[in-house]
Amino acid sequence: MAFVPFWFVLIAILWTGFFILEGFDMGVGMLNRVIGRDEAGTRTVINTIGPLWDGNEVWLIVAGAAMFAAFPGWYATMFSGLYLALVLLLAALIVRGVSFEYRGKSTSERWRSSWSWLLMIGSLLAPFIIGIGLGDLLHGLPIGANHEYTGSFWDLFTGYGVFTGVTLVGLCVLHGAIFITLKTAGDVRFRAGRTARRVAPVTALLTVAFVSWTHVTAGGGGFLNVGEFLTILAVLAAWALVSGHHEGWAFAATTITIALSIVTIFVDLYPRVMVSSTNRAYSLTVYNSASTPYSLKVMTVVGLVLLPIVLAYQAWTYYVFRRRITDQSFQPALGATPRPAVSAVVGMTGRPPGEVHGASASAAAPERAGRGLLRRPSRATRRGGRGRR
Repeated sequence: MAFVPFWFVLIAILWTGFFILEGFDMGVGMLNRVIGRDEAGTRTVINTIGPLWDGNEVWLIVAGAAMFAAFPGWYATMFSGLYLALVLLLAALIVRGVSFEYRGKSTSERWRSSWSWLLMIGSLLAPFIIGIGLGDLLHGLPIGANHEYTGSFWDLFTGYGVFTGVTLVGLCVLHGAIFITLKTAGDVRFRAGRTARRVAPVTALLTVAFVSWTHVTAGGGGFLNVGEFLTILAVLAAWALVSGHHEGWAFAATTITIALSIVTIFVDLYPRVMVSSTNRAYSLTVYNSASTPYSLKVMTVVGLVLLPIVLAYQAWTYYVFRRRITDQSFQPALGATPRPAVSAVVGMTGRPPGEVHGASASAAAPERAGRGLLRRPSRATRRGGRGRR
């Protein structure tokens, strides 16, 4: 049964990776109208995560699949008990994903504003709902002797679970604001830095309260454990670094804070995976909800082969799209109708319109060719010189 704790640790890592990567995605989504202000600014903010957000959400899918394969009992109880909450989560993720694709389908201000609001709402609901679910695992839910959820939808809204969701929303906002400062230039970067400095003290207080409540909920002693202490230290460091305009180090600090916050929940939970508030003896553990040893062994081999490949590919993606972008790339030319294809390429490459190659350059070629036909013949051509050839 050596594979049982290994898969519990791996699932904790997958959830941690999801919140680190998707955390700044959701933070950017929540801040798209706050920092963007105008259309060019909003497009700049959204394009900071344009090439990254869908790859980051894969971590959520893999985490759910790992729970299903390694701990089917845990998956069955949790996903049946949180069924309606998961439907709301899926709706939020779907609306959020669709907003990226449909926002630019029309130049109508009302159309774009509506999708911006939906992006903001979906990005807020996702970490809040997941935070409630993770908090409820440690706080406890009504689970019977047969490991079936016996409560209602409203029983999911425990005080600790809701506060966990609020804390994760705050961390995502701070994480996203700092990410925007690292990926943009000009006015957007200035507004993002100002937003991060305003959000940092609130997020720090929420995190300190969350760690303290987690310690009490887990039945800890009079002193915080190492992980809880480091979480508080990391968020206070993020606050200080943001105030000192050290955005790179601040982003590293918020990354550590989010990672330790999720890890703390799983460390305090082990060896349980779901605590029963009905009777502690009914709680699900890693041993009474795990798959067979042979299944875990095969999954371990597959996971060790594929996981490094996925990590390498995602690291390469971040390297390719590492450049800063500015709202000047999305300012329409005077007297010209904006072309979404050109703006999208500019947003991803960070190059000014004159340096854009590929589809946008090809699209402009017929226009240049047409202008060439209307030009007067050169003097060399009229005299039969080299221009004739």
